[in-house]
Amino acid sequence: MHTDYIVAGLLALALAAAPALADTADHREFDAQVHTPFRAPGDAAARDFTLHLSYPDGGRVHPVWWRLELSGPGGVRHWQGRERLGAAPRTLLRHWDGRLGGRPAPAGLYRLRLRAGPGAAPPAAPRRTAGRARPAAALAAPSAGSATAAAAAADAIVEQSWELLVGAPPAVALAPFAALPTARGAAPAPATPAPPGAPAALPAPSGLDYTVYLGNLHSQSKHSDGGAALDHCGGAQEPQSAAFGPRDAYDFARRHGLDFLMTSEHNHMYDGSDGTNASADPLAARGLYQGGLAEAARYNAEHPEFLAIYGMEWGVIAKGGHLNILNSEQLLGWERNGAGQLLADTFSAKGDYAALYGLMREHGWIGQFNHPGAGQFRVAGRPLGYSADGDAAMVLCEVLNSNAFSRVVDESEPRRSTYEKSCNAALEAGFHLAFSSNQDNHCANWGAAYTNRTGVLIPKGTALSSASLLDALRARRVFATMDKQSQLVLLANGHVMGERFANSGPLTLSVRYANSEGRGVAALSVFEGVPGRNGVVALLGSAADSTVTPAPGPHFYYAKVTQDDGRSLWSAPVWVEQRADDGARR
Repeated sequence: MHTDYIVAGLLALALAAAPALADTADHREFDAQVHTPFRAPGDAAARDFTLHLSYPDGGRVHPVWWRLELSGPGGVRHWQGRERLGAAPRTLLRHWDGRLGGRPAPAGLYRLRLRAGPGAAPPAAPRRTAGRARPAAALAAPSAGSATAAAAAADAIVEQSWELLVGAPPAVALAPFAALPTARGAAPAPATPAPPGAPAALPAPSGLDYTVYLGNLHSQSKHSDGGAALDHCGGAQEPQSAAFGPRDAYDFARRHGLDFLMTSEHNHMYDGSDGTNASADPLAARGLYQGGLAEAARYNAEHPEFLAIYGMEWGVIAKGGHLNILNSEQLLGWERNGAGQLLADTFSAKGDYAALYGLMREHGWIGQFNHPGAGQFRVAGRPLGYSADGDAAMVLCEVLNSNAFSRVVDESEPRRSTYEKSCNAALEAGFHLAFSSNQDNHCANWGAAYTNRTGVLIPKGTALSSASLLDALRARRVFATMDKQSQLVLLANGHVMGERFANSGPLTLSVRYANSEGRGVAALSVFEGVPGRNGVVALLGSAADSTVTPAPGPHFYYAKVTQDDGRSLWSAPVWVEQRADDGARR
């Protein structure tokens, strides 16, 4: 009997020291992406949709389902199906013949939506392939499973949407403005030329005395699961096994034109494993993190024109979600070695975002939601659940990522993911967040996979430094762009994007866009939401300058511009508390 107790106790300790791989491992989750040309040759309608599906999970085979919906002036059309995925990803092509409802699609902007997830359950909508509809019952019914498994599958659903154009770009009444100066140029970038008959370029609005810095706030090196040479990089690396470290990443990014780069190393990989290393040395784990901080500081001293940022990507995707902590001098973690020693400086329980936010607020650490999924970052059981601590700590939401495992070095990576729906949900929950656009580089191509950047506005005459960048991020003076040659600024009654202010009477919203290579605008949208409502962000209008009188109470507004090449930009929101005596809208 005593022997049984001892064996049971040892087994419990072993399980505690080495959790199941499925609960711990990162980058083994289901993922899906879709891309298509924004404009087809000759402004035609017909084009291919390319769907990428992956579910590595150690080579285990999983059923997955997917659904595409195309909607626009000519109606709606659907494609859907099921696949079985193992270790190898799968690429599917679906051809659109340019017709909707049996007729050629009229000119205009369309939206392609992807929804996909693990499991055998098909989407609820009817399937249409080659113009023929099938009832959902024609596909397999959902497989039996526990409520927990069903909830996990729901949390893993991927939702994305992209715009595409049929015909010539519509005329958008948007006067260009003289762009703000950038760090790499002594003078402002030239304004986008106005088309014939359009208004002349506007000067930069008064009060915008800022310099724009462009960089990437999400990448990995060999300190966790990144840093692989391009000819040996096929995905996430075994932790601490690759060739290139933080200094290599900073040097690559600086030489490729970035103003700043964050190496955001996975906090649970400082033991050298993707699980829990029972023999790990806590001094070595903590020393590696402190060494990374010191390495960034040395690089900044040698290269004052560039900002090297070293921090952590906290959490796991399964049953959680990744977020970056940009300025922590401590390694946070939950893992312990076989002797029960914490493999971090400070304990933070896995998946406990409420406690993490409290710790971040206490220390003044700020964060970014990374590639936020539909069911992640739960507080009190609610995805993207709001708390006052979280609102104080979290400043950014990653609205777009290029392919994390890209090996491209000429900025031509075709695979990208967008998270606008989740970011909008966080804004509606009450978070005060600016949009960011990063690359999540795991291969040795930091910032070179695509043209997307996070743009940060720092006051003119203030040098780029950790302090000045963090101040700008706390002020949410940030825009997200898919085109490093473009800028987007939103003003509201003279207040710059990112600001929070009280308002009486009318509110004038002004959108200012600039591109240094002559790009035009295919679509402009101004959105409105209500923090704390947990509702749906709504389209307010499509004018560059508009005046409204909001209903009494809190509101937020942000702008989105889609260029004539399909690349988009997002401004940070402004947050307005409309006074109760202002009367009705408009």
